[in-house]
Amino acid sequence: MPRESPPLRGRRKRGEWTQAVGRSRGGRTSKIHRLADDRGRPIALALTPGNVADITMALPLLQAAARPRRLIADKAYDAESLRRWLKDRHIKAVIPSTATRTVPHPIDHRAYRRRNIIERLFCRLKNWRRLATRYDRLARNCLASLALIATISEWT
Repeated sequence: MPRESPPLRGRRKRGEWTQAVGRSRGGRTSKIHRLADDRGRPIALALTPGNVADITMALPLLQAAARPRRLIADKAYDAESLRRWLKDRHIKAVIPSTATRTVPHPIDHRAYRRRNIIERLFCRLKNWRRLATRYDRLARNCLASLALIATISEWT
């Protein structure tokens, strides 16, 4: 069973990854990944260290949910592998292209406007100080707080 003590041979401390804490120039951080329906209700939640790319959690979250008609996401999810995965499952990708693409993918701007639902949802989550400052040291406690806050904020 892994322990929280430092390792003997100079590798990273074992507990940080399991507790979804990453190190960056800004300090210790975590990222919340959330899949929501068309009305902003939570479908799936995940917590990862802050130095992990957003795209790594896209497939696990999508596989945990029923097949949607379309996926609305930001530029962080613009990867050919994700677009191919969505196309194989007949899911429309509403993802803007990154600036580095030579040939940008077309985007349905009318559908992309609905992404503000998830942005507003994250703003409501940040109103909860306990979550915004990550007082919970254990990842399971933080996820429980996320689920509780998401449920409460849905009714308000």
